[in-house]
Amino acid sequence: MSHATPRTWLEANQSYLMAALGVVREALERHGPGINRVTEGDPSTDSPPDQEKLKEASEALPAPAALDMLTASFGLSHFERDLLLLCAGMELSSGFPGLCATAQGDPRRNYPTFSLAMAALTGPHWSALTPTAPLRYWHLIRIDGGGDLTNSPLYIDERVLNYLTGVQHLDQRLLGFVERVHDGDDLVPSHREVAERIAGTWLRSGRSKPLPIIQLHGDDGSSQQSIAVAACAKIRLSLHRMPAQGIPLDPREFNLLMRLWEREAVLSTSGLLLDCGELDTGDIAREQAILKWVEGVNGVLILAGCARRRARQRTMITFDVGRPTIQEQRVLWQQALGSAASRLNGTTEALVAQFNLSVTGVRTVCTEVLAGRGSDSPFSYEGDGLDKRLWDACRVLSRPRLDDLAQRIESAAPWDDLVLPEPQKQALREIAMHVRQKTRVYDSWGFAGKGLRGLGISALFAGPSGTGKTMAAEVLANELRLDPYRIDLSQVVSKYIGETEKNLKRVFDAAEGGGAILFFDEADALFGKRSEVKDSHDRYANIEVSYLLQRMEAYQGLAILTTNMKDALDRAFLRRIRFVVTFPFPDALQRAEIWRRIFPADTPTEGLNIEKLARLNVAGGSIRNIALNAAFLAADTGGPVRMKHLLSAARAEYGKMERPLTDAETAGWI
Repeated sequence: MSHATPRTWLEANQSYLMAALGVVREALERHGPGINRVTEGDPSTDSPPDQEKLKEASEALPAPAALDMLTASFGLSHFERDLLLLCAGMELSSGFPGLCATAQGDPRRNYPTFSLAMAALTGPHWSALTPTAPLRYWHLIRIDGGGDLTNSPLYIDERVLNYLTGVQHLDQRLLGFVERVHDGDDLVPSHREVAERIAGTWLRSGRSKPLPIIQLHGDDGSSQQSIAVAACAKIRLSLHRMPAQGIPLDPREFNLLMRLWEREAVLSTSGLLLDCGELDTGDIAREQAILKWVEGVNGVLILAGCARRRARQRTMITFDVGRPTIQEQRVLWQQALGSAASRLNGTTEALVAQFNLSVTGVRTVCTEVLAGRGSDSPFSYEGDGLDKRLWDACRVLSRPRLDDLAQRIESAAPWDDLVLPEPQKQALREIAMHVRQKTRVYDSWGFAGKGLRGLGISALFAGPSGTGKTMAAEVLANELRLDPYRIDLSQVVSKYIGETEKNLKRVFDAAEGGGAILFFDEADALFGKRSEVKDSHDRYANIEVSYLLQRMEAYQGLAILTTNMKDALDRAFLRRIRFVVTFPFPDALQRAEIWRRIFPADTPTEGLNIEKLARLNVAGGSIRNIALNAAFLAADTGGPVRMKHLLSAARAEYGKMERPLTDAETAGWI
């Protein structure tokens, strides 16, 4: 008998499923004597037997039917397959409830049971309903409790039913845990190579179980996801993502989630990206749950995040995912800017030199700036200012991760505010020059090819409190148009072994993309003359210092350390720092210059004697405190700042420092 081939797999799959249901229906009819034959659609007396219909439907399939794929994937026996169809028939055919009731001799039992299946279906075996057998292990069916196991109602799982009919959707119980990744960014060549290597790893593994776990290591989460999408696509898998912090800690919930995901991976032919990027590595319970997941889950699994993890029993292959290379970033900027790139006259080179952005980051900045969304920016420009808008959009994009770990300093100090001897000013200008020219020297002139060690621009600012170390960092930030972040090392250093390194790692990892100026205050909390190791804590302190210097040497931006006690620092450590700038206590001439510049142009003053003020033997920080306090005193009286206000403010400042204010310093002020 001829049979018209359906136009699509969906239609052919539906015909095949209904024919398979017909075979099960026929078995029920044989089990219930005297039952009139129930047919779907228009009954025909000359219709072929149901097995023949099933064969014809099978021959018309352009690709394997969902029922056959599910049967093979989960290893169902012929009896288990028919039992699943018996449950599916309850949802897809109106005649099945009546058939079940008649076959069981009870109108109230109009539902399938295991005892009915054992009696009516071919090849029955008791093991089909054990918890470890496929039907229950993979939650293909569920048993409605309340009665004994063999006579309780059986129901097909909704996700499985829809799969059999050719409808794909995520299991409702996975919502909130897992999400489909529909697409990723176009890959740059270096990332495309990683995706190809991952796919090759899977293909070489063949059918070995379990497959090796792939770990993507780095801080560029968007690129990691795009690589995972591309790698899965190469072996014809889709990709789902699950945040690691969503893994349940309760054992029963954990096991159910793992089982449902493993089933979903089969039904939707998917791999899983376990995203550990936002995870707190100090959460021991969560880390144990991740390890348990990694060791236990089947199928394609990709870990993504900054922390390297190890599996105890599974093979894990790690791929380092860096930001796009310098050349790749140049191409990305040119592509994202389009015709606007011709107006920038080399600005893209400066952007590449300073900001190490991901593919998503570059496109986000260009979309925002070119769409004019920068109108709410606190920065203002004359003329077009496209280059400045791009620069500051990069700065803003790079802030969020670092804002949670360090204090951002608003810098507006110009060079004129900095009163220092000329050698110190020249050293600061050289630091700025090194930051500006690093890409030309390292990449264009090839110094980076000689090795990455020592390419970070590091500086030590040494001198007493108030001598301008923080202001110098602000001046550099203002000159370079970068964000300075203050990290108090006394707060970072931990008495617990290993915690200091973790704290420092979080700071540097967060700062890498934007090349911010890292200003490590109170370096004495970590540095010291520690070359003589007396105990394990001294030994570990040396490791902490070495780790900080190692990260500073590799950091893409500028890292500054400050200390009040340069002599306390080990000479071996000092040799690893590129610039050492000593901030001297200001002499009378320098103090006079600070006083001349301390009051803003709009501040009213009257009768101030700079030479007498310069006799105050204090550093610039204290001078600023005195000037500011005096301004408040004057404002409260409604008049200009006079010497009497400065005298009162000086007494208060000296009182804070627990120092006497001598007559020699204040003689003739009033």
